Amino acid sequence: MAHKYAQLVFTETVRAMQKEQNSRAGYASMDQGEDYNFLLSNVEADFIGQRDSLYMASVSETDWPYVQHRGGPKGFLKVLDASTLGFADYKGNRQYVSAGNFRNNDRVALIFVDYPNKRRLKLMGRISLVAEDDWQTLASLEDDHYRAKVERGFTIKVEAFDWNCPQHITPRYSESELESLIAPLTNEIGELKEHLKEKLQPESTLQSYPQTSGEGELPLVISGIRQLTPRIRAIELKHANGDALPAFAAGAHLSIPVVLEDGKLTHRHYSICSNPSRSNSYEIAVLNEPNQEQIRQSGSAVIHQHFTLGLRLDCSMPGNYFHLEQSTAPIVLIAGGIGITPIKAMALTLISQGGEFSLHYCGRSIDEMAFSDRLTRQIGNKLTLYAADEGNKLNIKKLLTTSPKEAHFYFCGPQKLIDQILSTAQALGIAKSQLHFERFVSNQDITAQPFTVKLNSSQKKITVSVQESILDAVLAQGIDVPYSCKSGACRACVVTVVKGDVIHKDECLTEADKSNKLMCLCVSRAAQDTLELEL
Repeated sequence: MAHKYAQLVFTETVRAMQKEQNSRAGYASMDQGEDYNFLLSNVEADFIGQRDSLYMASVSETDWPYVQHRGGPKGFLKVLDASTLGFADYKGNRQYVSAGNFRNNDRVALIFVDYPNKRRLKLMGRISLVAEDDWQTLASLEDDHYRAKVERGFTIKVEAFDWNCPQHITPRYSESELESLIAPLTNEIGELKEHLKEKLQPESTLQSYPQTSGEGELPLVISGIRQLTPRIRAIELKHANGDALPAFAAGAHLSIPVVLEDGKLTHRHYSICSNPSRSNSYEIAVLNEPNQEQIRQSGSAVIHQHFTLGLRLDCSMPGNYFHLEQSTAPIVLIAGGIGITPIKAMALTLISQGGEFSLHYCGRSIDEMAFSDRLTRQIGNKLTLYAADEGNKLNIKKLLTTSPKEAHFYFCGPQKLIDQILSTAQALGIAKSQLHFERFVSNQDITAQPFTVKLNSSQKKITVSVQESILDAVLAQGIDVPYSCKSGACRACVVTVVKGDVIHKDECLTEADKSNKLMCLCVSRAAQDTLELEL
């Protein structure tokens, strides 16, 4: 049986021309052997799925061919099965030349070109209009990122195809393809800028960083350091005595002792992002993004500058205010930037449990998204990456509305992302019990004003500036008060208000707690100039 493509296009006149030009012998083999070129393999399907444009020819009633250029997002022409293609037709110049031609003659020819790699696929088929009431087929032809109204849908039954000689294809590049070519240079420039920035940062006022810090009961030592991205560094921690580490659940964090540039000891909370099934080490990831005006108070800058192999950290036991609840409901994980750290541990836990879940991870660029390559290998198609520099943006409303109604959502990231998810969920009527989140910084208030706190026990008055919390101001005065998360999630710093109104910014107090005059020192503020506390 002959090659199907040869049957259709190698007419007697064409064959005569091939003989005249001495090319017939090269195509003789296409008249013999298995007729396979009417079923698309994965190679053809993948090639078509990567195209964002094509050329389509139809035949008019005057026997004149008409060639149309069609464009759209990658994959706008759908491979429905091994012998069927389909596409949605949107409003264009309204000449309807191709659509009209297809009413009279269902023959169609397509050419797909991969300009950067100089590859070309020719395909012929018979085209038909999708019935207006065939909603399933019409829905399968829609483009997720193009919300214009579909005027009609077409399917194409493949008759034959052939890969074409690339000799005269002129390489051309789309904007995204150029960006991918330029990306290595851009990254190199970024790394050089970061290196220059480090050189220009103020010299540390610490003569030498202490080899042991902290007063916790869990002795840890830094056993590994990896640069995950230009701004994110992974720190591996093992037990200083070689013992097995205390077990932890996904969402847990460590309170890391950090000696700041002024010599003061403070603590910074970092999620444990390693697999909870591992007992020999913990891993945290630290984003170095210091405010240059407050660099001496930046825990992340100190960690990036001073944390080295062998450094001992006496920490408290892992804490957890962001539990992955036991449930059979589908789980939707959402992470923004460094918020991936607790979410990664949750994904690994759900894999081991065989739970139904998906992970949606947003970032500036793939190169800035820590663990993106590892997560791709570990969880495969359960992961969706949204890189801003590639124009991929998470559609929160679409994600929430298309997720199962009983799904639980776990999310961590910047304040803007958290607030958008919460407000969208509220508008859609999603129950608060289905929403679980953690901010990796406290909820900042750009309208904050300074005020004075009066301590009831000592009658001491403390001024709280715009840049600091009540907790920070009290600790700076040498007053020992309990605290843990410093983000309004744990209740460790809750006190009673004696007098004054409070702007509550926490995520842990109930309405009854607030009515009983309780507040969190770490995030909440005074509504007026003064606030008196039972402290």
